[in-house]
Parts: sequence; structure tokens; C-alpha cells
Amino acid sequence: MESGFDSEATEDLPPPPPIPPNVTPIKVDPDESLPPKKATKPSRVPMPRLGTTGNGSPHGNDSPGESDCKRVKRPYKIRTFKVELNFAAKIPMKSIAMALKGYESENSQEALRVLDIILRQHAAKQGCLLVRQSFFQNNPRNFTDIGGGVLGCRGFHSSFRTSQGGLSLNIDVSTTMIVKPGPVVQFLIDNQNVKDPYHLDWTKAKRVLKNLRITTRHSNQEFKIVGLSELPCNELRFNFKQRNGRDRNGDSDTIEITVYDYFTNYRNIPLSFSATLPCINVGKPKRPTYVPIELCSLVSLQRYTKALSTFQRSSLVEKSRQKPQERMSVLTEVALKFNNYDADPMLRACGVTISTGFTQVEGRVLQPPKLRVGNGEDFMPSRGRWNFNYKKLVEPIEISRWAVVTFSARCDIGSLIRDLIKCSNMKGIVMKEPFDVIEENPSMRRAPPVARVDDMFQQIKKKLPGAPQFLLCLLPERKNSDIYGPWKRKCLAEFGIVTQCIAPTRVNDQYLTNVLLKINAKLGGINSFLNIERSQAIPLVSNTPTIILGMDVSHGSPGQSDIPSIAAVVSSRQWPSISRYRASVRSQSPKLEMIDSLFKPVGDKNDEGIIRELLIDFYTSSGKRKPENIIIFRDGVSESQFVQVLNIELDQIIEACKFLDEQWFPKFTLIIAQKNHHTKFFQPKSPDNVQPGTVVDSKICHPRNYDFYMCSHAGMIGTTRPTHYHVLLDEIEFSADDLQELVHSLSYVYQRSTTAISVVAPVCYAHLAAAQLGQFVKFDDMSDSSSSHGGHTSAGSVPVPELPRLHQNVSSSMFFC
Repeated sequence: MESGFDSEATEDLPPPPPIPPNVTPIKVDPDESLPPKKATKPSRVPMPRLGTTGNGSPHGNDSPGESDCKRVKRPYKIRTFKVELNFAAKIPMKSIAMALKGYESENSQEALRVLDIILRQHAAKQGCLLVRQSFFQNNPRNFTDIGGGVLGCRGFHSSFRTSQGGLSLNIDVSTTMIVKPGPVVQFLIDNQNVKDPYHLDWTKAKRVLKNLRITTRHSNQEFKIVGLSELPCNELRFNFKQRNGRDRNGDSDTIEITVYDYFTNYRNIPLSFSATLPCINVGKPKRPTYVPIELCSLVSLQRYTKALSTFQRSSLVEKSRQKPQERMSVLTEVALKFNNYDADPMLRACGVTISTGFTQVEGRVLQPPKLRVGNGEDFMPSRGRWNFNYKKLVEPIEISRWAVVTFSARCDIGSLIRDLIKCSNMKGIVMKEPFDVIEENPSMRRAPPVARVDDMFQQIKKKLPGAPQFLLCLLPERKNSDIYGPWKRKCLAEFGIVTQCIAPTRVNDQYLTNVLLKINAKLGGINSFLNIERSQAIPLVSNTPTIILGMDVSHGSPGQSDIPSIAAVVSSRQWPSISRYRASVRSQSPKLEMIDSLFKPVGDKNDEGIIRELLIDFYTSSGKRKPENIIIFRDGVSESQFVQVLNIELDQIIEACKFLDEQWFPKFTLIIAQKNHHTKFFQPKSPDNVQPGTVVDSKICHPRNYDFYMCSHAGMIGTTRPTHYHVLLDEIEFSADDLQELVHSLSYVYQRSTTAISVVAPVCYAHLAAAQLGQFVKFDDMSDSSSSHGGHTSAGSVPVPELPRLHQNVSSSMFFC
């Protein structure tokens, strides 16, 4: 197996090169020794402006002044500058060699940062777009259209890392989103999916265009977009000083004209459709400069930072995925040749050379755990997959009181119900006929989502004899339906009813089986579990009361800086089972990664934190046993935040335990699960991904810290990305083999699917719980809720609206499945 590229460095690395002798640091002064040049009148290109007096605006009487000449072409003039270099700091590159031996220091991190800066500077010289340590070249062959005026741009990630095998260069294919270069109007039409510029939403256009760079056809200069004009082009007026006109006093004659007239009559530039459209402002906030929109074109390599639609996300994933052999070929034949790092003088001066081969590492493949299904049947998954063909669920439930609600879904409801009941009986679920099929009132189809949901529940109360055990909701759209959030909130928070939302398109046995897996888990059943759970053969877990926690924080989409972050923690219950979980979810300040509600004492006797709630649930569901071991899986944090997890989050958990019982001292194992990295594994002489269960814990791992990579899932599409597990604390004292087997087994207890997943199930459940309850606040008016919902605050932050608590009927369920 192979991963990344090696770099070779001596233990005693030399310092960066000194300033060359022919460069003299001196101060900046214009060179007065040059002979004076003959004064030439600059060829001005007047730009229509709105702003202060003396700037050619409706409120002024002059043409552009001296300060505006930077946008006017001037005759070529030689200017001499003298550059002064100041000493900043001395970074001992020798510290990298010490870090490779396990002696990390602040200097070693600084030295690695220096090497990464050299990589960035190397890419900047080639005109690349820089996104942290990923570099993107302006080459149309690297672009792929994902719709909405957005392109996927393929580039490369490069960064240095210390590892057991030495200093390594981690290089990988990377993808970012950029706006489609070309006419601004065409970009807006594609972005808003309208047929012509006269149907554009200019409020949205203003948000999406702000700070983008454009070139203008009449001047071929580059500007940054500040905003849009309030008035259309044919109504936007300014005072224009005529070049040849004179008034009675001999001063230049000034007339008031529109931007449209100026460009068509004075610049002789025909405008075909800009007359009734806003102009683009490329000036300053107090001194705007307006240009007709059809004269503006977006320049290339500008990041698109807004949230992608469901269609764009799926298109990006589909078009950017690469099979292992294709990715290897791109990395070796394109990335290294394009970057040509060995020719960089700064890297050579630091004593670093880059080898051209992949790092050869050894790994091992863990055997899949044996699973138990219905009728006492055990079976072994094959290549990380299994199915329920001719099998029953291990703990099926009975569904006697349920109904179907439909929000204008386009499907044969009668046939869907018959097939669902038939399939459920084959899996061991006893599902009776539904009470009723409740269709949405046609008059409500254009109403706001919350009103549609409220009206539907009024119908449910009238038509059903009592509270249903379960509601099957048919939505008109898949994944992006605006009804989903209000519906889930109504069912889970207000009425405590388990619900499953579907938007059926192609209904077959596999689709219905997947739906039933979710329904069974939500209602308290279990689809399959590990054979070692029942035999209580999990080392250090089955013999000692152990709770497993999964923690994650979900943040708002890019550009939504005022949306609260959602923190979710799931915990195992009914020990010795490790297949059953429940969740506790809280809101917190936007973009805050550390969970601040794990321990929240109120007075001397009350704790409203997450951990107390989960510990009490474990105690009551596990025969009144306190957990002696607490295993924590934390997702979504970078290496720079590891210390915060230990000192902030773990401290809160310990305090929550002490608050319950001062004489209770459980042992902790804290593991970080990372998916957002650039390490890939390839099998030599094989076009396939590595096998599921592959573990690598040497050579490319940290020189000192305890970490390992695991590919627990079968990579069917693209190149498998392993999960990087960092063990920050292990008081339970697992052996390396036992811990890796436990992590591998936890990838097989995910109740929503019949495949091993890429990361442990508790982490996936936490992510699902945070995402689902995040829909609860998605439809709230955030500006009002910040002051009226009694939310909590963090230091220096605005109040955060509290999430509605789940109804007690569903609070202990796996509602997130």
C-alpha cells in the first residue's frame, strides 16, 4: 500500500539563505537624479460616479478629480523604489529533526509552517488560486460545470508532515468551487435559474456578487464589485463636465446625464439590455463608480463560498471522484511535474528534496465481525456488505396504529402501502393496515411550510381516533423539501410521534427494505447486532459497565454566520449492548466548535447539561449500573484543537460525573475521528480500493502520538478515504489490537444500512441528530429569536435561541435514524 510522497531531509537542516550581496536594504525615496520628463496630459477616461461634490455626481459639479486617476491609463513612466527588508524571526530548521525523534516543540511547528509557506509561495508564482494548502491553476481542463454558474476546479493539496518514516510531503487531488468566468449577467441568470435578466432577484444578486472581481469591456481594467445601484441605468444621473463646452465664465460646461446616455452617446458603446437594469458599483462606499452590467465580465479563479444546492453537491461529487489508478496517475504524472518542487531554490536551501515515489507502508486487514439477525441466524458480511434477503430482523417491532400523510407527493399511494406491508412481513415486522391516508388540502399548497404542517395536523386530529404510533410522510421533493423541518419539529417536539419522511421515485424491494430499517430502529427495534454483543466477548467493554459517546457539532452553511451551531452527543444504552443509542442536542454560538453545554450547573443541586441527561439514561436502562468506563469519540476537530478537547470538553464531562457522585471516578478513553484529511491508500499493481478493514498504524503515523488509519468500509465509488483516529487519552488501557477491533466493530452497528460505514456509528448518529434538529431553527426568524427566546450566550456573542426539547415519548428513541 502506498500513501503520499516522501521528502528527504538531513537531521541538521541549514538555516534559510542570507540576503544576496547584491540586494541592499534602503529606504523608499523617488529617485530625483533622473532627468525631468516632458509633461504630458493624461488621456482621461471619465467614469460616471455618484458621491461627493467635485466627483462628477448628481450632487457635484465636477468631472473625476486627481484621486480618481488610478483607473485612468497614464503614459509609461519609470519609477524607482527602494525596498527595506526587516528581520522577523529565526526559525531553527533543526527542530524538525527533533520532532521526527518525538521531541515536538513550538519551533518544530513553526519550521513546518515555514516549509508550507514556501509551497504556497511556489504556487503563487505560477498564478494559482491559494486555498490554505490547496493550489488551483487557471486551466480550463481542470474546470467542470456543476450548474448554477458554479464550476468545480481541480487542483492539488500539498503540505509537510512529520511521521515515523521521516519528513513527508502529503500531496493529494483537491477540489474547490469557483464562479464561472464570463459575462456577469449570464452568471446571474445561471445562478438564479431564470430565463432572462429581467426576472432576476437583485437582492440575491447583490449578495452573491459582492467582492467579486470583474473586467470592463470599455477599459479592460480589473475592479472589485462593491454593490449595485438603487436606480436603473437609464435613471441613474450624474453631472458630466463636457470636454469642449465652456460657460460664460470660461469654465467647463457641466450637464446632467444618465449613465445610459453617457455610454451610448459619449462613449459610443451600444447597450442592448442594460437600460432598465441596475449598474455595478466598482468605486468606494462614499465615492461610487457605476458601470452598466452588460459591460462587466467575471475574471477566472474566484472562489464561490455560498452554500451549494442538493443538485450542485451531487454533481460535484459525481464529477470530481476518481478511481484509485486514475488518482495515482494524476498525482505522479501531473502534480509532481507541475509543481517541480526540486527546482525551488528555497526548498533546496532548507535541505529538502522530494522523492518521486509513493511511501510504501505495511498494513493489515481485520476480519469482519459476525452479525446476528432474526431466528438466531449468524452470518459473516462479505467485503463490508450484507443484505436481508430471506432474513428477518433480529428484534422487529409491531406497528398497529399508524397513518400516511401526503404533501402533494406524486406516487401510487395504495400500491406503496401494499408493498410496504408485504415487505415488512417478510422482515418480521408486524405492520397492520394504516388508519387513514390524509392528503393535503389543495388550497394550502402555496401556503408557507409552517402553515401547511399546522393544517395537516388539524386534519390528523380530526380523522384519527387517537395519537398514532407512527406517521409515514410523503414529501413532494427529495432532500430539499421546505416542509421537512417544520414537520419534524411538530412531530418530535410538540406531539412526540415517530415519523419517517420519504419522497418515492423508484420503489423496489431494496428501497422498501431501507425504509423499514429506519422505521424499525426509530420505534425501538434492532435490525442486527454483533454476535460478540450477545456473548459478551468485547474486551474491557462487555465485562465492565461501559458507555460509548459520539460527539459532533454542526455549523451553518457558508455565508450564514448568524446561524447557531448545533452540538449533539449520542450515548449507548442498555449495556452490554453497543447497538442502541439515544441523543441529546443543544444550540450554541455560531461557528463555536467546542461544546459548551456538556456541564451546566444551575445552583448547587441541578445540572442541565448534556452529560447528566445521558448518564442518567444509561443508569436507568442498564439495570441501575453506573458506567465504570466512558469511551468518547469526537468528530470534526483539527489537530490544533486537540488540547482544547482535553482541557475544555473532557473537563466538563468529568465535572458532570462528580456533580452526580463525588465518590465516582470512571475511566476515560478519548478518541478523535478525522475524515477531513488528504491521506489515501493504494494497492500496488491493483486497480481496486484497499479492502474493508484495512488498518495502518506505522510509518506514516505520528512520531510520538497514538494514532492509526482505518478503512472500515468498502469503497465502491472513487478512492477510499480512511478515517484517521487519534487516541488522546486511554485510562481504560486498551491494547492496540483490542481498540482497533472495537473501532472496526462499531462500523458494523449502523442501523440505517447494510454496509460497514467509514467511521464509528456513534459519530454518524451524532452528525445525523445535529443535522435533523438543526432543521428546527432553520425556519425561525433569527433576528427576532435572538432577543425573545431566552437563549444563552457566550462571552462576547449575541444570544442564541434554545432548541425546543424533544417530547418525552421520543427523547430516548433513535429518532435520528
